[in-house]
Amino acid sequence: MTSSEIRSKFLEFFRSKGHAIVPSAPIVVKNDPTLLFTNAGMNQFKDYFLGNKEAVDKRVADTQKCLRVSGKHNDLEEVGVDTYHHTMFEMLGNWSFGDYFKKEAISWSWELLTEVYGMDKSRLYVTVFEGDAKEQLPFDEEAYNEWKKYVAEERILRGNKKDNFWEMGDTGPCGPCSEIHVDCRSDEEREAVPGAQLVNADHPQVIEIWNNVFMQFNRLKDGSLQPLPAMHVDTGMGFERLVRVLQGKQSNYDTDVFTGTIAAIEKITGKQYDFSDSRTAIAFRVLSDHIRAIGFTIADGQLPGSTGAGYVIRRILRRAVRYYYSYLDYKQPLLHQLLPVIAVQFEQVFPELKQQEEFVTRVIREEEDAFLRTLDKGLRKIDDIIRQSQGMINGKEAFELYDTYGFPIDLTRLIASENKLQIDEPAFEAEMKQQKDRSRAATAIDTEDWVTVHEIPKVQFVGYEELQSETRVARYRKAKAKGKEQYQIVLETTPFYAESGGQAGDTGVLQIGSETIVVNDTKKENDLIIHFTDKIAADMAAPVTAKVDWSKRLPTMSNHSATHLMHAALREVLGAHVAQKGSLVNADVLRFDFSHFSKMTDVEIHRVEDIVNAKIRENVPVVIREMPKEEALKLGAMALFGEKYGDKVRVVTMDPDFSVELCGGTHVGSTGMIGAFTIAAESAVAAGVRRVEALTGAAAMQYFAEKVTQAKQVSELLKSKDAVKSVERLMEEKNALEKRLEAFEQKELGAMAHTLAAAAVQINGVAFVGETVDVNSADALRKMAPALKAALKDDFVVILTAAVEGKAQVLLQLGDAVAAKGMDASKLIKEHISGLIKGGGGGQKTMATAGGQDTTQLNKVIETIKGLL
Repeated sequence: MTSSEIRSKFLEFFRSKGHAIVPSAPIVVKNDPTLLFTNAGMNQFKDYFLGNKEAVDKRVADTQKCLRVSGKHNDLEEVGVDTYHHTMFEMLGNWSFGDYFKKEAISWSWELLTEVYGMDKSRLYVTVFEGDAKEQLPFDEEAYNEWKKYVAEERILRGNKKDNFWEMGDTGPCGPCSEIHVDCRSDEEREAVPGAQLVNADHPQVIEIWNNVFMQFNRLKDGSLQPLPAMHVDTGMGFERLVRVLQGKQSNYDTDVFTGTIAAIEKITGKQYDFSDSRTAIAFRVLSDHIRAIGFTIADGQLPGSTGAGYVIRRILRRAVRYYYSYLDYKQPLLHQLLPVIAVQFEQVFPELKQQEEFVTRVIREEEDAFLRTLDKGLRKIDDIIRQSQGMINGKEAFELYDTYGFPIDLTRLIASENKLQIDEPAFEAEMKQQKDRSRAATAIDTEDWVTVHEIPKVQFVGYEELQSETRVARYRKAKAKGKEQYQIVLETTPFYAESGGQAGDTGVLQIGSETIVVNDTKKENDLIIHFTDKIAADMAAPVTAKVDWSKRLPTMSNHSATHLMHAALREVLGAHVAQKGSLVNADVLRFDFSHFSKMTDVEIHRVEDIVNAKIRENVPVVIREMPKEEALKLGAMALFGEKYGDKVRVVTMDPDFSVELCGGTHVGSTGMIGAFTIAAESAVAAGVRRVEALTGAAAMQYFAEKVTQAKQVSELLKSKDAVKSVERLMEEKNALEKRLEAFEQKELGAMAHTLAAAAVQINGVAFVGETVDVNSADALRKMAPALKAALKDDFVVILTAAVEGKAQVLLQLGDAVAAKGMDASKLIKEHISGLIKGGGGGQKTMATAGGQDTTQLNKVIETIKGLL
């Protein structure tokens, strides 16, 4: 069976068992502060397990894109080194939300593996939870008894909490699990050592293939377990491992999931994949794995960056670059050349990559280019460190590699392990701590457990129609952010819009009994709408009046509606490739990131402004309707990549021939309410992504007024009615004066050079010039070099120093004859001069420069070179 057939058989099997087949959620997680990426199939169903939301379908199945490279589930170090760990992988899964439980889950697992896939029963082992006395958790006798119907008791193994109690994170849904393992060894090996002894022993051929998790508990902040409102089934089967077993391969990378990518790498590099544990083979595996993680994550909306989820993707990409650069001896960008291969391979199951192929390819290419520019320098630096190390890379050196050369610590760790070195990681962490603490303090929120006031089936949002509602508190909890205590409140019914889709959350007040509580922000956590406050009321069970601040909601709505108009205008002016890659909409400004590969011209910006303002003047009605997603897409509604939409969607239309988008945000009633629109700035955000910042309404009018005032002030200063012509004339005069000044300076420097050359002294037959000179820039030293060379011919050494704006500057110049005898200006600068002036430098063999902090050692610099000569 091909991998595609294997995937299809799984989904069809569970369809026949009454399961709805649902699409994969985006790999990038939104509205869940506990996760950066989807790391398990159950992530998108978390609210069903917690009881925050009721499932429409009680039985579902899917194949889910997952990423495990951060947090508790981190497989990055093993990827490529072994043959069965991956960064991105597919998780085949079936779920029951309060419907069937252990009996059906176990029965269907066995039926699918042995009857549909035809797996050899003698190779299968199962594990069940043995219990945990410390947490008073019993042995899972129910699962054990169910397995006895299909499997001999010696093949049913008892597992501890580490192996057979599944937890998504430090808090959240969890429960005992029953794993299915397969023994892929030869018959001779199986006869010599029973597979039961190798289950969960990290044997590369005796591997877990499927995990049936029985969700029964919720792990609280204090570590205690709370029974869930209903019991659920959450299963996960690694697709890549399943294909390996069914195709009879010894490695996941030998299956048709990866062989197409590996063949492409062979063609590009001219190297051969040899199925071994060599560094070359590991590099092939790393590249074929990492390109999937990078490609799908970018397609789902996460660009490589310097913090958070973006930095995780950059780490993966740079790890891949280092492997092909060092072990495949390929020095140009390679990863982007593999993107078309996987885009075609997954087109039928995950079409978003093929739909954005050009954009994702460009982003990867530019990231590769950027890292390759510093990689060679970084590798030379780490080679120097390795040569000087005594078994240990110190923390400051590791931090310099990270901070200056862009080496993630795991890349430095990898290179260190290859050279049998350790890293002083505590010292590295100390170097990182200050900036980490700043970042963490800016974003981290530490929360306590929820206090339930009223049990509710789900939160109702009424803010599309109402700005005030009578309601009550469902739950609340204490939290700490930026060192400041705050509270988070969930209401049964709320008019407050929670931050989502780029639109800022509402602010306002809650009247709880006789007390007024100010709402500073509103955010989503999964399907909960959370109101952030600085305090709570004495009686949280009292009736609540929730009131949104209209003075902020109105301009926010104007900016959001203007964003839709601008998106349509950008596509009209720049082309259909324009797609939203991020946005921020609040009361003050709208910011819009979109795919485009060049800076917008002034003409293009003005055309976009004209189109949007024309639609505003037309006062087009903003029509909002709910409808099935498929119907909306047939109407031509634009959906955003990386967003998960339900079966029912909200469609916002501003002229059906101009702007039709899926959107959950709030909007004005007609475009005329926006008032006016202007683009205040346009810039680059990342490879292939541009950003515009725009203003509407009163903010736009104020912006226009300020520009008019500035223009008048400039005209008055220039005493001219035509300020532009006057400024052009001033610039011409300035350029002419600068040229004259440069000519005078060059003449003066030439004269200084001739004077210095005339004063040269002979040392061992070589003309030597050593002087501290009075110049106003480091560049002035370099400008004297041609005149000195012309005057001194080939057999000379010149060392010039200067103090420029409190900094030491040095020029070392050697004649060709001196360089031919073995002297090297760059080497001399690095080995003898940089340290003296507390700085750095380098250059060519015949001329090098240095700069540093210490100007007191300039005479010593000259004497050092003179002594060496």
